[in-house]
Amino acid sequence: MNTQTTNTKKQTLTSQELFLRRHRIRHRSITACRFLILFVFLFIWELSAQMKWIDSFFFSSPSLVLKCFLDMLYDLSFFTHTGVTLLETLISFVILFFICMAVATLLWVSPLLSEIMEPYLVILNSLPKSALAPLFIVWLGTGLKTIVVAGISVALFGSIISLYTGFMQVDAEKLKLIRTLGGNKKDAFIKVVLPASIPVILSNMKVNIGLALVGVIIGEFLAARRGLGYLIIYGSQVFQLNMVITSIIILCFIAVGLYQIIQFLEHMYKKSRGGRHF
Repeated sequence: MNTQTTNTKKQTLTSQELFLRRHRIRHRSITACRFLILFVFLFIWELSAQMKWIDSFFFSSPSLVLKCFLDMLYDLSFFTHTGVTLLETLISFVILFFICMAVATLLWVSPLLSEIMEPYLVILNSLPKSALAPLFIVWLGTGLKTIVVAGISVALFGSIISLYTGFMQVDAEKLKLIRTLGGNKKDAFIKVVLPASIPVILSNMKVNIGLALVGVIIGEFLAARRGLGYLIIYGSQVFQLNMVITSIIILCFIAVGLYQIIQFLEHMYKKSRGGRHF
C-alpha cells in the first residue's frame, strides 16, 4: 500500500513538473516571438529608409530615432520633458482614483442618487474629451492645472460607472449575512463590498493609468511648454519628425511601464490571497 502511494505521489510530481516545464517553454516561446516581430519590424523599417523605399524625412528610421534619443539624453531634454509628462500623469491618476472611489461609493450607498445620476454619467462619458480641452484652457488658463484636469476628464465618468457596477455585483448573500449579524451599510461596504471589489478596482486602475496618460498628452498639445505632448506638436510644426516619432516611442515605453506596475500590484494581491475566499 505504501509503495502504491509513493508511486502515485511520484507520478503526480512528474505531471506537475511536466506541466511547469511546458508552461515555461510556452512563456519563453511567446516572449521570443514578440521580440522577433519587433526586430523584423525595425529591420524592415530601417531597410526601407536606407533603400529609399520610404522618405526618411517623413517616416524617419530606427537609426535616426536612436540618434534623436541620444541627443535628447545629451542635452537633458529627455529627462525634462519625460519627467514633466510622467509627473502630470501620476498626479492625474491619483486624483482620478480617489474621486472615482468616492463617487462610486456614494452611488452604492444611495440607490436613489445612483438612479438620478446614471443618465448624466452615461452622457458625460460619451462626450469626446478632446472637445473639452479648449474649455479647460479658458477656465483654468495654461499650465499644470489644465493638463491634470484634462488627464482626469478622459477616464473619470467611465471609471465611476465601472466601479459602481463592480460594487453592485458583489454576492447578495454575503451582504444579507452582514445585515443579519447587525451590521450597517458601512460594515457591509468595508467588510464585504470593498474586499470583493479589489480585482475590479485593480483592473480599473490598469485602464485608467493609460487613459490618464492620453488625457495628459491632449492637455500638453494645447496648454504646455514642456512635456512629450509639447514635443510632438512642436516637432510636427517645424518638421522635426524624428523628434515626433522618438517622443511617441518614449510614450509607449511609459505606458508599458505604468501598466506593468499596476499589473505587478495585481499579481501581488492574487499571491497574498492564496486562493482564500470570504
